[in-house]
Amino acid sequence: MASNVPNEKDRVLLGHITGTSGLKGWVKVHSDTDPRTNIFGFKSWWLEQAGAWTQVDVLQGRPQGKTIVVHIKGFDTPESAGPLTGAKIAVSRLDLPKPSAGEYYWRDLIGMQVVTVDGVKLGPIDRLFETGANDVAVVKDCRDQPEEEAGANKHKEVLVPWLVPDVITEVNIGERLITVDWDPDF
Repeated sequence: MASNVPNEKDRVLLGHITGTSGLKGWVKVHSDTDPRTNIFGFKSWWLEQAGAWTQVDVLQGRPQGKTIVVHIKGFDTPESAGPLTGAKIAVSRLDLPKPSAGEYYWRDLIGMQVVTVDGVKLGPIDRLFETGANDVAVVKDCRDQPEEEAGANKHKEVLVPWLVPDVITEVNIGERLITVDWDPDF
């Protein structure tokens, strides 16, 4: 494992390799970037397999039907590229463009505390997902629970639509606090 591997906090997962494509060692990639072809903007990736991280150089990438394919330096046959199947793809946080005002990387929102405009502490954001109409923040419901018990109660969640400024009224990255105008019992 290389000593310059970004630590977990500084690594940003962008997708994973799903298989090989063709006879020249190209691999199929599931990209979590939006649009999915944004993953081609990173010429160097970190690949994780069985807990070990390796840095690779991306030579080319292109859409191919419903998927995208990539040629990675040093992998020129299906036999050499095959073992990459299942590898997670990450980049260093330093390689990401700085988000514009009012934009956030989902990774940065995970764990932020959510409170209503009325001062009701809902809990931390557990994850986000897309619905097509808007994104949704899934908040671990910690109301009326001592902090030490809140983590054990994973089945209670509050779904908050990510609608700025109607629902999401403030995002304070420095204080790791999001204020929402939302009825948590909705």
